[in-house]
Amino acid sequence: MDPTERQNVDLLLGVFSGVIAASSAEYPQIALKELEVRYATKRQKDYKLADGEGLYLLVRPNGSKLWRMKYRFDSKEKLLSFGRYPDLSLAEARLRRAEARVALGQGRDPGASNKSPAGKTFEQAARAWHENCEGNLDESHARRLMTRLERDAFPVLGDRPLRSITSADVLAMVRTVEARGALDVSRRIKQHVSQIYRFAIPQGWADQDPAAYLSDLLKPKPRVRHMARVGLQELPALVRAIDNYDGEENPRRRAVTRAALLFTLLTWARTNETRRARWDEFEGLDGSEPLWRVPAARMKMEREHIVPLPRQVASLLEDVRTFSTGIYVFGGDKLGQPISQNTMIYGCYRMGYRGRQTVHGFRGLASTWANEAECYRADWIEMALAHADRDDVRSAYNSALYLSPRRRMLQDWADHVLGFLKQVSDTNHLDDLELAHTALTFAC
Repeated sequence: MDPTERQNVDLLLGVFSGVIAASSAEYPQIALKELEVRYATKRQKDYKLADGEGLYLLVRPNGSKLWRMKYRFDSKEKLLSFGRYPDLSLAEARLRRAEARVALGQGRDPGASNKSPAGKTFEQAARAWHENCEGNLDESHARRLMTRLERDAFPVLGDRPLRSITSADVLAMVRTVEARGALDVSRRIKQHVSQIYRFAIPQGWADQDPAAYLSDLLKPKPRVRHMARVGLQELPALVRAIDNYDGEENPRRRAVTRAALLFTLLTWARTNETRRARWDEFEGLDGSEPLWRVPAARMKMEREHIVPLPRQVASLLEDVRTFSTGIYVFGGDKLGQPISQNTMIYGCYRMGYRGRQTVHGFRGLASTWANEAECYRADWIEMALAHADRDDVRSAYNSALYLSPRRRMLQDWADHVLGFLKQVSDTNHLDDLELAHTALTFAC
């Protein structure tokens, strides 16, 4: 290239550089706003919201939001993990970014400052393990897991280097949890310690798992105490007591309590599943195959549960709709709130069943009836009760599994239960429905 051509190329490059510089000055990178971070919703894949200077928010498919900072040191691209939003706010994440940039300006690797000279601490390893596995966990389960560690493990083991922790140290921590009677939590926290060490050992952070041989030293779990329930021979009297329930003076409260008890008995639901049932969870109430779709967030096993509704339950819900207000089927005294945790159990007390029958015990009655009938498969019964699938081979849970046979089973149960009631039109519950509806109309 002759001197003239070189001069023209240099001039052209200078013009382009000026345009790029001017564009960068005129259109600087837009920083995140707090509302953007707060309302960032989960998607099917990870995605990032950039704040500038390497800082960004990583939004995971399970809904968790994690602060990250990408930077270069010693000609290598590296990554810093600052923590989870909202535990770490946008302002705090920016402060961490500023500290990291100060370290870079002084020629230090900001990532190296997170490492103890004696090696990884237990808390550092635990948080790295949790971050690695949380993408496969339900958000609420991941949060509970970290809460256990922060409450029970970190105060005792958190700042200790992994290699310095002994079996005696872990056992002492577990004994503290056992001392407050949380035997299930003590076993889980011991299991978490083992999982953290199994994550750390292949990475060279530790050499052995100090919790590996502690299982035989843990206090045994107490025998399961089943909720009180009457025998099947007393079911007719219980059903009639519910139908004739008159334990509250307010006709609307009386009608709500009666309907909630009967609904729970017929659907095999747990107390909280009933009391927080919302109208938008029900499908096809006026059709031939009505459903109740209970969201995972309200289920004990943290997964959606579909209840095929007997026709009598669909009819019951239509009656309840005449005096129900707000989003909850069984509304409490305060507008927009469900009935209280104790509404139904106090109803049992008023009917004379204190110590003899609990609301949760309705499920035991239904299970006993179904098992003794010998015409329903055990897995239909377990699915109807929303119990865990004990077969690890079939660990993939399908909420619609056995829907047709479960519908037939629940319909048989409803026919059996309501067969104990006299088919008359002037029962107390119809009078209460009318009084409740009248009271609601007058209030409006």
